Amino acid sequence: MAISQVRARINSTWHTLTYNSATGKYEATITAPGATSYHQSGGYYNVTVEATNDAGTTATADGSTLDGLKLVVKEKVAPVITILSPTSGAYVTNSKQPVVFNVVDESGGSGVDLSSLVVKLDGAAVASSAIASTAIANGYSVTYTPVSALSDGPHTVQITCSDHDGNAAAAKSTTYTVDTVPPVLNVTAPTDGLITNATALTVRGTTNDATSSPVSVAIKLNGTDQGAVTVGSDGAFTKAVVLSEGSNTIVVTATDAAGKTSSVTRTITLDTSVPTIQSATITPNPADAGATVVISVQIG
Repeated sequence: MAISQVRARINSTWHTLTYNSATGKYEATITAPGATSYHQSGGYYNVTVEATNDAGTTATADGSTLDGLKLVVKEKVAPVITILSPTSGAYVTNSKQPVVFNVVDESGGSGVDLSSLVVKLDGAAVASSAIASTAIANGYSVTYTPVSALSDGPHTVQITCSDHDGNAAAAKSTTYTVDTVPPVLNVTAPTDGLITNATALTVRGTTNDATSSPVSVAIKLNGTDQGAVTVGSDGAFTKAVVLSEGSNTIVVTATDAAGKTSSVTRTITLDTSVPTIQSATITPNPADAGATVVISVQIG
């Protein structure tokens, strides 16, 4: 009995197959569905084939009976990794600084495969227990938090991930510097408790930070910022200030690139008053040669 028609249904659309005498098979060239089959039942498009003979008898088969009728379709768009914090070049004071990032696939794609997510700290893969994720639109918001405190200095976190169709996102990384130690600050002048009659005073000192130089210096006199302070490559700085009569408070603050600070306070007294000699007596006066006399002076 001759075959009168062979057709196949893919994704609800029927396609007619033509007999190929060279292969002895019925064939058709069609375009695969435009969406991944990952979300289909079983992870494939179930293709139905129907063959009809001249007598009108029809036979059918599909993926439930023939594995060859299970059409697997994979999309080719890779997910995207976006690191939110810390940004590359950042300085942080937390030795267990969380790294926050998103992994997002395209709408209608196979979706982000969290089992493929790899986070590396300084080249070594971190434990999955240090990674927490929350579902967002088309992907996940992920936070990696170091289990152990990181040493002061630069650290690099690299992230890779794929979708369920095996498309690998472009690897992303961030390099940041951990700095938990405040800068060293040494104010060499003036000394604390200084009493002076000069209104002009120079504040001097040195500062440095081994992890996150350069260090900036700010000086406040009686609560008022004294403007820009130049810090040399050797960490030395000077700043001229003008004192007010009476007690003056000078606060010097050094701030490193991570925002850690050290402060030194000096209390200085400006006394420009001139003493007045109101009276003086010498007793006895006149005095015998070689005798002892008492000088008494009254200061106002």
